[in-house]
Amino acid sequence: MTKSLRRVAVIGGVRIPFCRSGTLYADHSNLEMMTAALNGLVDKYSLAGQHIDEVVGGAVVTHSKDWNLAREAVLGTKLASSTPGITMTQACGTSLQAAMGIAAKIAAGQIESGIAVGSDTTSDAPIVFSKKFARRLIEANQKKTTLDKIKVLSGTKPGELAPQPPATNEPRTGLSMGQHCELMAKQWKVPRGEQDQLAYESHHKAAEAFSSGYMDDLVVPFDGVFRDNNVRDDVELEKLGTLKTVFDKSDEGTLTAANSTPLTDGAAAVLLCSEDWARAHGLPIKAFLVDAQHIGNDFVGGDGLLMAPTIAVAKLLERNGLTLQDFDFYEIHEAFAAQVLSTLKAWEDPDYCKRVLGRDTPLGSIDRSKLNVKGSSIAVGHPFAATGARIMALMAKLLDEKGGGRGLISVCTAGGMGVAAILESAKAGEQEMAA
Repeated sequence: MTKSLRRVAVIGGVRIPFCRSGTLYADHSNLEMMTAALNGLVDKYSLAGQHIDEVVGGAVVTHSKDWNLAREAVLGTKLASSTPGITMTQACGTSLQAAMGIAAKIAAGQIESGIAVGSDTTSDAPIVFSKKFARRLIEANQKKTTLDKIKVLSGTKPGELAPQPPATNEPRTGLSMGQHCELMAKQWKVPRGEQDQLAYESHHKAAEAFSSGYMDDLVVPFDGVFRDNNVRDDVELEKLGTLKTVFDKSDEGTLTAANSTPLTDGAAAVLLCSEDWARAHGLPIKAFLVDAQHIGNDFVGGDGLLMAPTIAVAKLLERNGLTLQDFDFYEIHEAFAAQVLSTLKAWEDPDYCKRVLGRDTPLGSIDRSKLNVKGSSIAVGHPFAATGARIMALMAKLLDEKGGGRGLISVCTAGGMGVAAILESAKAGEQEMAA
């Protein structure tokens, strides 16, 4: 018997404030921050003691102790202990990918509710030693007597003790994400001034969102922190133009610390469910997750490490019979200002759209006044695995307050992957029925 797919409701989400690496959350772990975000969601929607069918999420920068991160976080919350936790990762798309998996099971009728969550800390990045010293430690641990342990360690040479600094360079190329984005900026001829302008706008939009109280129900305090500490309401465009480049320090470099996302600590969570579950729990539905797509691209072959979302979005539009212009809000993750601007240029480029997207005509341009209207990752920060849940919660609120319309989400990730989603206001159907 064939079942019809159910609509997937987005109730909303919360996050703890995001903080620059090495600052206010320097002593906190992924587990502590993820637990705080989940408890914030529990409090917001009165879920204490409730069973949630799945909590799915993870972190990108992890210790070996984080192997069961999502379940351990659940056990630290006020949710029923019967709530399972599934730990997964897809780089910067982790929590959006988690939401996609939950949504598929809700749509198929396998589960009724789920929470997508992500947490990341670069303040608590694992520091490892050389393989040779690691093997010594393992061998010493296997010895039964203290004397035997000392004998194993006594041959240690100073060079073995040198710590291996954490790095997120692409294994296939050896380049950092910033270096890859510099290549994209050159390929798409994205000037420094346009990047700085986007960063300037991101900070001012985010600062206004906090000062107006818009973020009050989206951000829950954690450890005495009440707002993102990277947001600058006093940022000046002229000063941004004086900063030195960081990835390409030649005269051709354009990416700076200001027009790139900072290393960030934080966590975010979003609640999804069936319509029946929402009604049974008295929870208003803000939006519906209509469709989602993830895909990889040939970044080694030169298509750009962070350009896969252009393909994901094109596939979503074709599958849903929509154009790029059929949206009221666009949330394009600001990994770098150059990434956002390269994406917009690619959608307008006939050659790229034909060669990469398989289209005879370009997707076209968007109304920039609808883009990242409350600021995005350059201003608020980017705890890798948390960004997707942050964006989905914000998009659901934007659509709910508008009272109709659609929103497009686009997130680039390491490894040449992209994750995209379409949300629709829950009130859109009500308006159509009234009409």
